[in-house]
Amino acid sequence: MWNNPRQLNIIASAMYAGLIAIMLAGTGLWLQQWPAFALRTLYLTGDIKHINRQIVRQNVLGRLHGNFFTVDLDKMRAAFEQIPWVRQVSVRRVWPNALVAKLEEYQPLGIWGNNQLVSVNGEVFTANQDDVDAKKLPIFSGPMGSEYKVVARYHDFQKWFKAIGAKPKEVILSPRYAWTVRLTNGMQVELGRERNKDTLASRARRLVVAWPMVMQRWGNDIEYVDLRYPNGFALRAKKMRFILDDSKVKKLRP
Repeated sequence: MWNNPRQLNIIASAMYAGLIAIMLAGTGLWLQQWPAFALRTLYLTGDIKHINRQIVRQNVLGRLHGNFFTVDLDKMRAAFEQIPWVRQVSVRRVWPNALVAKLEEYQPLGIWGNNQLVSVNGEVFTANQDDVDAKKLPIFSGPMGSEYKVVARYHDFQKWFKAIGAKPKEVILSPRYAWTVRLTNGMQVELGRERNKDTLASRARRLVVAWPMVMQRWGNDIEYVDLRYPNGFALRAKKMRFILDDSKVKKLRP
């Protein structure tokens, strides 16, 4: 071997490469331990309306380990996402000793069930309802996994019932997937189950078309409307119940 220049060159190159690797590793370890790279600042940007220093201190800073080089950004993101109101977050390093977290909060649309909120994107989340004016938010309920469908129908009901001067105050999807809407004018509307994509729209349109006549006859006394009839609808006004069918009103017993 010692008389073989080619093998000697290979061995020398390998030893040289190993020495460089050791030096680089040592330099890297020294840099990691250098106090100048200890994390000193955490900047919060983005949507932080409901996020304060105390919440971040309790939920994030206690889990912040390492320095500029060794901090686990995935764990940082996971810690932020445990904070109420945080929908998603991105975290990045800023040389030489800082981190920037850009937050996106849920945008609440209404109350879901008894103690949760639902976002404008149909995402159910848990947060302190004292942080919002819950009395002004509509109420939603439905089977598990129906959140997106309920929110989408809420927007439909807004458009459909705008013609009668009312907005959805509560939207209910029953376990049998039947729809009920309570409106801001105090009226409860039963729309029933969807038979096809036009079922609910056609039923709502039936009420809107007849609404001028209904108002002329009963004014603001309408408490309940049942649109599940095939060719008309039933309504209740101040303890009296009626069926409107083909422009003919039949008065029934209270």
